[in-house]
Amino acid sequence: MKKRSPWLYIPSLYFLEGLPYILINVVSGALYTKMGVPNDVFVFWTGFLYLPWTLKMFWSPLVDGYSTKRRWLLWGQFLAAAIFAFAAFSLGWDSFFLASLLGFAVGAFVSATCDIATDGYYMLSLSPKQQGYFVGIRTIFYRLAMIFGGGTLLMLIGTWESKTESIVLAWKMGFLLIAALFVLLGIYHCWLLPRPAEDRPAGSFSGEKSAFKEAFKTYFSQKNIFYILLFILFYRLGDALLEKIITPFLIGPTQSGALGLSTQQLGFIKGTLGLGAIIAGNLAGGWLLGRYGFKKCIWPFATILILPNFFYAYMAWAKPSLTVIAALIALEHLGNGLAMMAFSIFIMYVSQGPYKTSHYAISTGIMALGMMIPSMLSGKIQVALGYDAFFIVSAVFSLVTLAIVPLTFKIKSIEETEKLFRRHKAQIGDVD
Repeated sequence: MKKRSPWLYIPSLYFLEGLPYILINVVSGALYTKMGVPNDVFVFWTGFLYLPWTLKMFWSPLVDGYSTKRRWLLWGQFLAAAIFAFAAFSLGWDSFFLASLLGFAVGAFVSATCDIATDGYYMLSLSPKQQGYFVGIRTIFYRLAMIFGGGTLLMLIGTWESKTESIVLAWKMGFLLIAALFVLLGIYHCWLLPRPAEDRPAGSFSGEKSAFKEAFKTYFSQKNIFYILLFILFYRLGDALLEKIITPFLIGPTQSGALGLSTQQLGFIKGTLGLGAIIAGNLAGGWLLGRYGFKKCIWPFATILILPNFFYAYMAWAKPSLTVIAALIALEHLGNGLAMMAFSIFIMYVSQGPYKTSHYAISTGIMALGMMIPSMLSGKIQVALGYDAFFIVSAVFSLVTLAIVPLTFKIKSIEETEKLFRRHKAQIGDVD
């Protein structure tokens, strides 16, 4: 059989990897805002939805030890379709909040498991040279999924809200569309995904228990592990405080201090300007990292990452025009695209060795923990302080990101990371 180009499946795999994350953790906030659920209630309870991404490190060895990564991710895609269909139909029930929240909780577990399998499959199906080349491509399509879920889908739902004059029906149609997308791409992947020879179970249950222990032992015995953990936990602190509050701030009623945008306006801004900005940010981030290296890029990238906290503090105070709001959201996406490229490279190259799938899951699980706790608290803080004071507080706390940047210069493996990344970038012309 002719070897299939990674271009045929890496973009779609990482698009589907990113979609549940944005829908469950961010778009659910727009849903609950439109359905009248108070900020402090839905932000706190949806904060628990980070748990599967936080704890996935504990069952990642099971994904290594049972069945193939290909089979895990395919089953995950079809299960995700069923879960979003369930969420769609639950919106018409009296207990829609509890039912949909439980559906999203199961979906988070399935998505986190699928993340483990997808990242493992990426490292098994691609050569080291191809991994270096496609790291930017996979990040772009992961971010495209977030723009699609948080932008294009919201724009469609907003249009359906206007045409049907029913919030419930519009959101039901939106989640059924997502379910259909997972089914179609799942069928496509069943037919197309290669079967790498290295993609096979690691061993029996007894062997898996040993692998589980060894995976954690090798990860946490790395040199400078304390600095690595601090960076992973706190790099996105400002982002974590904003994530669940931004949507209700943008589309909530003006009498609450929010900006009062329509669902359609928010979707249009994120699905057009945001889309172009995130692609530009990822491409520019990959190019800059390849040319100048992690150590030279991390300071400006970290600074750019925290700027949105100050943007939202300004918007809460000034209540600017739609044009200014759109411009600031576009800049937010551009900066996030730049900053997250550095974070992706950092995680990838502290996740090495025979247990690299588990190591990657441990790193992203720790990152999710760093997002989960501030996110859960953000709703109660916002309700207590109001939007104006909340965004000022979030801007102050975001400065922690700059405080932990110097720690990265003490991590010995960063120099090897830069050398390997540059070597891969230099070999792009040889990638199939």
